[in-house]
Amino acid sequence: MKTILSSETMDIPEGVKIKVKAKMIEVEGPRGKLTRNFKHLNLDFQLITDEETGGKKLKVDAWFGSRKTTAAIRTALSHVGNLINGVTKGYRYKMRFVYAHFPINASIGNDGKSIEIRNFLGEKKMRFLYAQFRINASNGEKEVRKVQMLDGVSIVRSEKVKDELVLDGNDIELVSRSAALINQKCHVKNKDIRKFLDGIYVSEKGAMAEEE
Repeated sequence: MKTILSSETMDIPEGVKIKVKAKMIEVEGPRGKLTRNFKHLNLDFQLITDEETGGKKLKVDAWFGSRKTTAAIRTALSHVGNLINGVTKGYRYKMRFVYAHFPINASIGNDGKSIEIRNFLGEKKMRFLYAQFRINASNGEKEVRKVQMLDGVSIVRSEKVKDELVLDGNDIELVSRSAALINQKCHVKNKDIRKFLDGIYVSEKGAMAEEE
């Protein structure tokens, strides 16, 4: 059974500008500008004005939609809400080093765009997160694995907490994927992962303004 018309709206806070063009949503705020493409969804987006308050609202319509299409309305509004939070507050992920014996050493370079991980499980090779290629070890040289940090994401060592990394950015997906890249570089292989819990894990995540 299909519903003739399903609609939902969300308020646009002050200081935030939203542009809608051919299902491309552009959100601009104090921290910058973010865009997202919703062309894969069979939805209609439009900006409206609230008659009572005079404030701007984003309205999403689904005509003759199934239950799946109707559920996509809330999903789309959640994504737009993440964009608004990103350009007003920003997102911050915190990661902690976990080790039982061999301390994990990490140094940040390239103006907060890359991180070098050493001494993971006592190994001698260096894991380097910056560019997307890999150099194999030969003649006793160190093996360097390189992965580029995603655009708009910066990483620093925490000054208050030992063995903690702080990742900041406006786009929640880019920040979380950058944290995932760091985590994946420290997966334990050829050992029982129930016993060997060493690695770098996300310990905290949320909006930057709420923490400050």
